[in-house]
Amino acid sequence: MASYIERRKFLATLGGAAVAWPLAAGAQQGERVRRVGMLMGYPENDLEGQAHIEAFREQLQKLGWTEGRNIHINTRWVTSTDMELMRRFAQELVAQQPDVILSHITPTTAVLLQQTRTIPIVFVAVSDPIGSGSFPHPGGNVTGFVTIEGSLGGKWLELLKEIAPRVNRVAFLFNPATASYAEYYLSTFKAAAASLAVETISAPVRDMSEFESVVVAQARAPDAGFIVMPDAFADVQRAEMTSLAARYGVPVVYPRRNFTEVGGLLSYGIDMTDNFRRAATYADRILKGEKPSELPVQAPVKFELVINLKTAKALGLDVPATLLARADEVIE
Repeated sequence: MASYIERRKFLATLGGAAVAWPLAAGAQQGERVRRVGMLMGYPENDLEGQAHIEAFREQLQKLGWTEGRNIHINTRWVTSTDMELMRRFAQELVAQQPDVILSHITPTTAVLLQQTRTIPIVFVAVSDPIGSGSFPHPGGNVTGFVTIEGSLGGKWLELLKEIAPRVNRVAFLFNPATASYAEYYLSTFKAAAASLAVETISAPVRDMSEFESVVVAQARAPDAGFIVMPDAFADVQRAEMTSLAARYGVPVVYPRRNFTEVGGLLSYGIDMTDNFRRAATYADRILKGEKPSELPVQAPVKFELVINLKTAKALGLDVPATLLARADEVIE
């Protein structure tokens, strides 16, 4: 899917907003140093976040941007739930007047847009920039990459049935405070459930105590399973979520590989590292003179399936050879 079909709606209020890119200090041999700010929705010690940043830097270097020569990158790290610190970091980055800002997720993009409508912003993992209400007055200085792919709701259920065929009652877990876009996934999840004769439960949870209550209640029923929807809450709590699923012995399908890496059974979702590489190509184009309003919001193009065999064995599940053959990674 080459571009996000609602781009025109998203930019309806832009008008002819100008983009200001201030000059930076000169580099060696008179080469201009361009400045890139980054606002990440991870704690700095998060290994996945570090890997994503490295992918972004490597792609920039392939495009001719080398730190210490013609580019300087200034990064701020903050957990996605610490909104006060996030706002402060957004203010700091904007005050430095970089040439472009890389924004990680929906909350970081929203706070950055509260601070500037001129500095170009490239977001990496926004779920629904139009329908979520996160950007009530979008401006011409923002573009990037979305993580929404509604068909995944049905795909997750199909994968759960494939790895745990006896499952016939599935709860779909999400936090309504951080996943206002839940219906994108719920509709295809319910459609797939009807064709697979699976009972469905929509389970909004606002904190880990509610999550545990749902898990406990679901685990009492035979042949129960879960699907965890992608959102900032789940990402922050992934270790606790996978631990609870293991404690109560229920199979769960997760939205990204970082869940399976900490003990989750199976994950299927967008390749987030690929989004960071693609974001680097947009940063490059902006640094070379293109405006964000000229760059379409892009949908995900690369997905990955990861299976944790150790967890499958603990749950007494025999993973079909056909499923293993399709996996991008098998954790043993």
